[in-house]
Order: sequence, then structure tokens, then C-alpha cells
Amino acid sequence: MRTDTKTALLNSAESAARKHGFDGFSYADLAADVGITKASIHHHFASKAALAVALMQRYYTDLETACAEIDQEHMSGATRLTALVARYHGALEGGQSLCLCVSFSTSTESLSTETIAEMNRFRSMMMDWLAKTFSRGKDDGTIPNVVDPVSEAAATLPLLEGAQLSARVAQDPKRFEEAMKLLLARLRA
Repeated sequence: MRTDTKTALLNSAESAARKHGFDGFSYADLAADVGITKASIHHHFASKAALAVALMQRYYTDLETACAEIDQEHMSGATRLTALVARYHGALEGGQSLCLCVSFSTSTESLSTETIAEMNRFRSMMMDWLAKTFSRGKDDGTIPNVVDPVSEAAATLPLLEGAQLSARVAQDPKRFEEAMKLLLARLRA
């Protein structure tokens, strides 16, 4: 199935942003990758800021869907959390990439206020999901010693993001795995 130009541009931009950051790609790069002119990109995204907002909105929807799928496929808090950790680990692509929100976080001075608002909306959604997951784990006994699910979520999301950054800098996914050991060791399947 052929991908429409707007989706192809979003796919190319997301890949570039995850590997090189927001400042690490240009419309010229996207035009070359998708096979169109730079001017044609402006038909779909008037500015790089508009493109970044669209990327974050799509990323929000993708991760919201992924979390819903995790909830359907995994019943316990521990298995849900393990599935999310696996998703973040997979996003590293062998230490060559980051999740989009993590990658954008390294360039906040270049981002529009609308993009930052979308990033904060994304993080709020993830924090809510993590808090529900820790609450489930507390109730079903698969995540011991949970006193406050919201505080657990507030500690876990930055741990996931920081572990990705550490692994990306080293270009070694084992750094991510090492950072997750304590968190995963407390889970009971």
C-alpha cells in the first residue's frame, strides 16, 4: 500500500528527529528522503514548528493506543509495566534512536510553545497511565511496596527517559537495561 505524502513526511521527520533531534534535520533532508521539493513540504506543514506539533500529536495517539493495547494484553500491573519498559527499550533501535518526546526534550530552546505544550500533554497522559499501572500492581500484589502510585509514576517516567538518553549517548542499549534492573527486580509476575 502506498503512503500518502503527508504521512511519508511525518514518518521521515519522526525517524530523523528520533535519531538526530529536532535541530538535526531540515526540510531539505525530508524532501530528499520523500522525493519531493522543499516547497512541496510547505503545502503540508507551513513551518518546522507546525511539523513538530503534528509529530507530537501523532506520537501521543500512537502511545495512547499502545498503552490501551498493553492494558488489553496484560492483566497485572507488573506485566503492564514490563511491556512499557520493553517498548521504551525497543525504541532505542540498538542505541541509535530515542522516543520522540525524549529526543525533542534535548532541543526545547528550538521548539515552539505549542510543541512544548504537546510534549507536556503527552507526559501527562503517560504519567496517568503509569499511575493506574502502579495502582493495579499495588491492588493485585504484583508491584510490592507501592505507597503512592502517582509518586511512583513521577519517578518512573523520568527513569525511562533518562535511561534512554544514557543508552543513546553510549550507543549501547545495555545502559538502558542496567538502569531498569532495580525497577524490574521489584515486580512479581
